[in-house]
Amino acid sequence: MSVESVNKSLSLTWDLRHAPEKVWRALTQPDLLARWLMANDLRPQVGHTFTFRQEPTPWWDGIVRCEVLEIESHRRIRYTWRSGSGATELDTVVTWTLTPTASGGTRLELEQSGFLPGNAHAYDGASKGWERMVGEALVGLLDAS
Repeated sequence: MSVESVNKSLSLTWDLRHAPEKVWRALTQPDLLARWLMANDLRPQVGHTFTFRQEPTPWWDGIVRCEVLEIESHRRIRYTWRSGSGATELDTVVTWTLTPTASGGTRLELEQSGFLPGNAHAYDGASKGWERMVGEALVGLLDAS
């Protein structure tokens, strides 16, 4: 059995009223990304390694280690998403895809792939976290700017 056939992927989609250029900036400019997700040192260049950081918790050190795997300006960014250790270890890939809509907005698709089948806690946490961070925090940032 291949690894891909046992790992799970999370896929979420939002239809935003904001232009792809504006959404792209919120996904790739460190200061804007920090306002809705986490502090970071992202540079949208293939091969760049960076971290997301937030306050640690009793079950997590607050650090996500990433490497940019793919960039297609204003269309797609893909990076690794690694954090935790032991039972809380997460080694996934996050892909953001932006598609312009007829109304001038953006269809924003998120795929986070590579969840191990036995790690339902991480999968459920990611699903709820992305819904909150994108559906509330990112949309709030886009609406305010």
